[in-house]
Amino acid sequence: MQTLNNVHEQFAEFFKGKHFRPFAHLLSKKLSEGHICLSLKEMISEEVEIASRYTTLTELEKQLADEHIVGMTSADNQPFVVHNSHLYIQRYYYYETLIFERIKDFVFQETEEMQHRIELINLHRDFIKGFSVDEELADTLSEEEKVDWQLVGAILGFLNNFTIITGGPGTGKTTTVSKILKLLKHIDPNLKIGIAAPTGKAAMRLAESLEGETPTTIHRMLKTIYGSHHFKHNRENPLDFDLIIVDEASMIDVALFAKLLDAIRPNTRLILLGDKDQLASVEAGSLFRDLCQIQENMNVISAEKAKLINSLRNSVSQGLPDKFVSDRPLHFLSDHIVELKRSRRFDSKKGIGKLSKAIILNRTESLDELFEPAPDNQVQLVSDFDLFSLRDFINGYECYIKEADTYKALEKFNELRILCAVRGGDHGLYQINKLVEDELKSRRLIDTDTEFYNNRPIIITKNYYDLELYNGDIGIIRPDANNKLMAWFADGEGGLRAVIPGLLAEAETVFAMTVHKSQGSEYNSVLIVIPDLEDSQLLTRELLYTAITRAKLKVTLMASKEAIVTMMNRTVKRVSGIKDRFNLEIERN
Repeated sequence: MQTLNNVHEQFAEFFKGKHFRPFAHLLSKKLSEGHICLSLKEMISEEVEIASRYTTLTELEKQLADEHIVGMTSADNQPFVVHNSHLYIQRYYYYETLIFERIKDFVFQETEEMQHRIELINLHRDFIKGFSVDEELADTLSEEEKVDWQLVGAILGFLNNFTIITGGPGTGKTTTVSKILKLLKHIDPNLKIGIAAPTGKAAMRLAESLEGETPTTIHRMLKTIYGSHHFKHNRENPLDFDLIIVDEASMIDVALFAKLLDAIRPNTRLILLGDKDQLASVEAGSLFRDLCQIQENMNVISAEKAKLINSLRNSVSQGLPDKFVSDRPLHFLSDHIVELKRSRRFDSKKGIGKLSKAIILNRTESLDELFEPAPDNQVQLVSDFDLFSLRDFINGYECYIKEADTYKALEKFNELRILCAVRGGDHGLYQINKLVEDELKSRRLIDTDTEFYNNRPIIITKNYYDLELYNGDIGIIRPDANNKLMAWFADGEGGLRAVIPGLLAEAETVFAMTVHKSQGSEYNSVLIVIPDLEDSQLLTRELLYTAITRAKLKVTLMASKEAIVTMMNRTVKRVSGIKDRFNLEIERN
């Protein structure tokens, strides 16, 4: 079996030119790690070995540009592209360029509609004032938490053709979108709306939050061409919507992101929802986070729009303080990205809210306050891998097994989950699933003698387009009315659909699942198993934050404090050129 390094070497050997091969090898390696390109500027400044023979960035760029297989644009039709001091494989340069150009199209197009949209807001002021949060604000809230960012997001989402709304769990991303929908439908009841998410389970969660709407997956919306990486909807055959909302946008890889944007007309409103601090997509790119981090400071609003927003709040809600308002020319994407600051699920000063905030800000000193001497009732640390604590958590799985109604059983199963940081090893996914199965078998609750045994919970690990089942969908094996074992899945409309298990070759047991697979899901109670692997680049701050914020009521960390601190100090950094592109756009204008 080939090692990954051999794959990168074979890729590099395919191209002639001994000076270029090391760059091809490194670029192939970086793509496998989720980067879109190589930053030549970083290679020079950090004295990366293969760049050490070049004294300046200009010399390095010129040497690469002189290679006959390297172009400067997609039009050069070469395998590689050097652009803005970044080296790309041509395909990823094309994707990033497409995303950049389409976002520019959205922003330029909306300027023609801006005055008319402001007039509409003024015409419906009384209706919009009902959106403002009408509650007494606690003195314990910070200044930024007192601002009604949901109202800010709703107004900007109406005014703009391109809007990003980001925030942690419970900050009200879908609530903000529901306000935008109410306003748009109030003005135009015939508005065509498309709502999507990267996975089926994320789409189902969105359906629960947006009453009367029918979300779908991005693949279903774009209409996959079976056996192809292309979609039926594209620039020549765009989606027929006036508004498109995409949830869990942090999970979208660069290729799908580009194809989605290319299939949306510039005069369509696009709203992206997500948590910028979560894990990025499994595939290459972290475009959602990159876009959120383009500005040095988030939530800086132009004076004109800030005045409009403040005039629409009620007497109770907090207006935009001066530090969030600027009368100077702003970044190209200012007024287009809103971070919701206040979580209504978690108190930022205790429990899961305090822990998640400590992780984002890398405040390791807060761990002692949460775990010692008296543990918080929302968070618990089990310092070593403890079978007794694992068995105690497994007790919760008895509820779904004993529930006769399959739909209710699925709901009960999805109230708790064990999350693993890695797949292999004693504390990895496969071993933990086996431990759970062995424990439930010892209690005579399951019989694992057959592959698809009664009450086996499964997760789909590939897209089955013909069965309308997608990567991440979760079901339970149970008998039908004829006592034939079937795989049962929620249909998203309050019912169930059954599939013959033998058709699901790519499915795994899911008492435990990886943190990556848990994205887009929430559970009342979560147990997180983290091994002591100091050198694992997988164990990052983003993974820890994502795992913890899957829990709504309680999270148990089965890990050493040292492992947690190591993760908090290691952050994911994926290279792209999108920030430089927008900054250069500002300089040109």
